[in-house]
Amino acid sequence: MAADDTIEREADGSFARDTRYLDARITADGRDGWPVEPGRYRLVAARACPWASRAIIVRRLLGLEQALSLGLPGPTHDEDSWTFDLDPDGRDPVLGIERLKDAYEAAVPSYPRGITVPAIVDVPTGAVVTNDYQQITIDLETQWQAYQRDGAPELYPEALRAQIDEISEANYRDVNNAVYEAGFASSQQAYERAYHRLFDQLDRLGERLADQRYLVGDTITEADVRLWVTLVRFDAAYHGHFKANRHKLTELPVLWAYTRDLFQTPGFGDTIDFVQIKQHYYGVHHTINPSGVVPLGPDVSGFLTPHHRAQLGGAPFGDGTPPGPVPDGERVPPIS
Repeated sequence: MAADDTIEREADGSFARDTRYLDARITADGRDGWPVEPGRYRLVAARACPWASRAIIVRRLLGLEQALSLGLPGPTHDEDSWTFDLDPDGRDPVLGIERLKDAYEAAVPSYPRGITVPAIVDVPTGAVVTNDYQQITIDLETQWQAYQRDGAPELYPEALRAQIDEISEANYRDVNNAVYEAGFASSQQAYERAYHRLFDQLDRLGERLADQRYLVGDTITEADVRLWVTLVRFDAAYHGHFKANRHKLTELPVLWAYTRDLFQTPGFGDTIDFVQIKQHYYGVHHTINPSGVVPLGPDVSGFLTPHHRAQLGGAPFGDGTPPGPVPDGERVPPIS
């Protein structure tokens, strides 16, 4: 996501997301010229960003930490680029760059679009291969199987792909992107359209999840990852900052329990840094929050309370197992 002074809008004030990506794929057979090779690529993914959070979660669930290294930009950026503020000397220790823009311009000189995360960078050349966030997680699930851990879950099972794609598309349109359409709308009408689409879909999801533990089938799938990254940020960012304020997540019993269930599942909550999330949204979007003041709340300790979702049946990892401990250097501050 670019800074809000460069955000594109339609004539009616609606937010328009730029979905033109560097879309080469890293595949097992290397058909795009980018073969899967352990250690060759670096995933650059800020914890603050929901689109990047998907890739961080999937990488951890599949146990790809040794095959695909992780670069973490800081939570704030300017209109020009994400930067590696968290690293010593402000420089990514593997890529040797201070600004992610350098990796984009190594791929496309004078790269003309927004510098987004997640991005997968070819370490030898320092060039971004892809920033197509939707395809990145699918390929980690289907093309990197040779390097997944023993017991890795099947997040995109072939028999359920049509259902996963269908619910994920609806959730992208009416949840994942709708919160941005509400927040970045520059007309009352555009805001209200996004607001109603968002909460209508959240109501439908509450009904769907009232008697089933996960969105599709009896285990966690790609569909759950994609929805959850928005839900976990809802009260901290979208309810107030983006004016998505009909209800807080904590006031929607089914979705709140579903979100807590996944938060307490290894691979989900242990990738989330609420401080960075708030620093990003409140510190970067100057038109919405010109003061840059970051709120102290909400209290997030509720994410650790019992959810009682296991009584619905299903198993998070199917026949697989949970991921192991978070690797050194990738731990987030625990909530209490």
